[in-house]
Amino acid sequence: MDPYSLATRNTVEIVTDEELRALLQKPVRRVYAGYEPSGEIHLGHLVTINKLMDLQKAGFEVTVLLADLHAFLNHKGTLDEVRETAEYNRRCFEALGLKDAKFVMGTDLQLNSEYELLVLQLSQEVTVNRAHRSMDEVGRGMDHPAVSQMVYPIMQMADIALLGVDAAVGGIDQRKIHMLAREYLPGMGYASPVCIHTPIINGLDGKKMSSSAGNLISVADSEDEIRAKMKKAFCPPGIEENPVLQVLQHHIFPRFETVVMHRPAKFGGDLEFSSYAGVEAAYGAGQVHPLDLKMMTADYLVEVLAGVHDAVV
Repeated sequence: MDPYSLATRNTVEIVTDEELRALLQKPVRRVYAGYEPSGEIHLGHLVTINKLMDLQKAGFEVTVLLADLHAFLNHKGTLDEVRETAEYNRRCFEALGLKDAKFVMGTDLQLNSEYELLVLQLSQEVTVNRAHRSMDEVGRGMDHPAVSQMVYPIMQMADIALLGVDAAVGGIDQRKIHMLAREYLPGMGYASPVCIHTPIINGLDGKKMSSSAGNLISVADSEDEIRAKMKKAFCPPGIEENPVLQVLQHHIFPRFETVVMHRPAKFGGDLEFSSYAGVEAAYGAGQVHPLDLKMMTADYLVEVLAGVHDAVV
C-alpha cells in the first residue's frame, strides 16, 4: 500500500487531509500516541497500535507516551502502581508488533520547568468550560471533576509540543483535546498537529467496551478464553455495529493478506477472502453463517495475540 493509504485506512477522521498529504512529502515525519497505563491491554487499545504500525510502514518515526502522570491525575492508581502498569504495557506493545518505537514515560517528560511553564501558559488561554468538555469522553467521574482532570487536557497539549511530533493518533474520543492543541499551540510558537482519529469499536456484546462489563478480549487471555469469548460474541445479521466484523476489519486484515474460513464440504467448503470488503459482502448477503464467521475470526485472533501472550503472561 502507498503511504497515504496506510496512514488513512481504518480511520474515521483526518484533521486535515491536506496537511497529512503535505506531511507525507517531508523526509522526516514524527507521530505519537499516548496511553494511560490503567490495566490490561485489550482489543480497544489495539486499534491505535495497529494504526501506529501502519504509520511506521508509511515512513513515520513513532513515539509512544506511557502516560503515567496522566493516569495518576485521572484517578487510575498511585504513581507507583501506574508506573508498574506502564512498563507492562510497553512489553505488550512490543510483543504485539510495535517494534522500533520510542517509548517515553510521562513523568520523564513532564516533571521539568520547561514543561510546567508551558502548561501554565496554556492554562491562561483555555477556559475551564473548554477543558471540561474536552474531558467528557476520556475522564473518570466527570460529573464531579477534580482540578487535576482540568489540567489533563492542557498537559496533553504540552505533550504534543515538547515531544516534537508532527501528528497525533488517538481514538475519536480524543478529538476535543486534539482540537484544543490545534487551536492553542500556534500561539505558543508550536505547529498545529495533524490529527489521525480511529474508531471506538464495540465490546463483544455489541455495547461499549469496558473491563467492568467483561465484554472484551485481553492480550492476557489464553487461546481457550479467546475462542470461548468469540463463540459467545454478539453477531447480528447486519453489518453495522457488528463486533465480530469489527475485529476482522481492524485487527485481522491489517495483518493478513488473505484469510481462510474452514467449513465442511456439506456446508459449501472452505472460503478464502483477500479483503475485509469481501467478508463483509459475503456475510451481508447471507452466504456466511455467524458461527463460521466467529470461528474464523477466533483462529486469526489467536495467532495475532499468541506472541504477546507468551511474552508477557
